[in-house]
Amino acid sequence: MADKRMSFGNFNEDFELPDANIVILPVPFDRTSTWQKGANKGPHAILEASPNLEFYDIETGTEVYRRGIYTKKPIQADSSETMVDSVFEAVQTVLRQEQFPVIIGGEHSVSLGAVRAVHNHNSHFSVLQLDAHSDLRDTYLGSGLNHACVMARIREICPIVQVGIRSMDITEMDALDRERVFFAHEIHDREDWMDRALDLLEDRVYVTIDLDVFDPGIMPSTGTPEPGGLGWYQVMRLLKRVADRKTVIGFDVVELCPGANKAPDFMAAKLIYQFLSYIWR
Repeated sequence: MADKRMSFGNFNEDFELPDANIVILPVPFDRTSTWQKGANKGPHAILEASPNLEFYDIETGTEVYRRGIYTKKPIQADSSETMVDSVFEAVQTVLRQEQFPVIIGGEHSVSLGAVRAVHNHNSHFSVLQLDAHSDLRDTYLGSGLNHACVMARIREICPIVQVGIRSMDITEMDALDRERVFFAHEIHDREDWMDRALDLLEDRVYVTIDLDVFDPGIMPSTGTPEPGGLGWYQVMRLLKRVADRKTVIGFDVVELCPGANKAPDFMAAKLIYQFLSYIWR
């Protein structure tokens, strides 16, 4: 569970909430994971690693923290329903204040409340999903709010584009829109698909990043580390193009299941800061 006194990069020492353009919302929730538990510890691990980043970004030549990054207290919940509602209310508040929301999970189901809040503020937007799993089951283990169902619920709200997928159940095939899915085995060694993926997105985009989209050789700390994932620079080039061509209206990073190796925790923190550098440069 994330310590309420922790903040991303320790920037709460520099900015009060009203002065921040970017608001971090930790959601240490892990009720429906079905193999390795521990995603509830992910926000704490990311926040703990984040002060060790260098805050000058070489690629963009910026220091995005100067835009104001503020981390709120962790959102606690004892059920999927209350978690989704709590995230919805928290993101609603951020958007009403014209700030940019970044949600740190926790399991992937935390994305649903955020997308519902974004939908209340933006009638036309789409969701870009980076993930090893399609997450399109209508229900799983008796729940429609299971982490394995999150994209089925999100697709009921807005169009989605799925990138990096390499694991799914046969029952998800009927729900799959093949034209909007970019399987890992088809894209891992090429980049000509990126513009096609962006063309499928609306002008306004919410991005959900399940860390198991990365190859477990560089991101082993996930609940289900699927082999054959994408590399760091390939993912970052995609995110840079999204930031260049679209208006990113929020994003989340989910499913860090931290262990003794701290490198994945640092990588997740770097991912957040790098993507913010692209968006706000």
